[in-house]
Amino acid sequence: MSLIMSNPWLMILAIFVINVAYVTCLTMRTILTLKGYRYMAALVSFLEVLVYVVGLGLVMSSLDQIQNIIAYALGFSVGIIVGMKIEEKLALGYTVINVTSAEHELDLPRQLRDLGYGVTHYTAYGRDGARIVMQILTPRKFETKLIETVKQIDVKAFVIAYEPRTIHGGFWARGVRSRKIKQYDTGEVESIYEETTKI
Repeated sequence: MSLIMSNPWLMILAIFVINVAYVTCLTMRTILTLKGYRYMAALVSFLEVLVYVVGLGLVMSSLDQIQNIIAYALGFSVGIIVGMKIEEKLALGYTVINVTSAEHELDLPRQLRDLGYGVTHYTAYGRDGARIVMQILTPRKFETKLIETVKQIDVKAFVIAYEPRTIHGGFWARGVRSRKIKQYDTGEVESIYEETTKI
């Protein structure tokens, strides 16, 4: 530690790295808490406090010079980004995608069910007439894939995505068929539809 304290460049690096680690844990803990993963949040908060007490406590006394303050602020910013990127990669939880389509002949609900998604659909009426409205549940890691699939089938579909707080009952409680969803490629969806319409 004396080597770090005596070398201003090592001190800047130490402040930056320790603050990135601390704020990454803080960001992850906040996100996990909001999503309801309390035990994972508790584990991350343990690491957060450990980094804070052992690491950040050692460098806080060195924030009397402008370069150290800049390293601290930069480490804080980078830590938030890193924490959010880690959460994106983990893709915890589920997403509900609401899709509104005017193309009744495409039978979008059946096609999405065949691909493994849980779909609830009904007819609604907008300014220009009847629409099919679908509520589709998917694990967050397949959110982009589902949206791309919908666009492949119906490029004019209106899509909204949000995260549900609670899921209970029905198809959703038994789980979405992730294995089936994982197996198909979005590029194949249009050709699958073309083949079915020829039959």
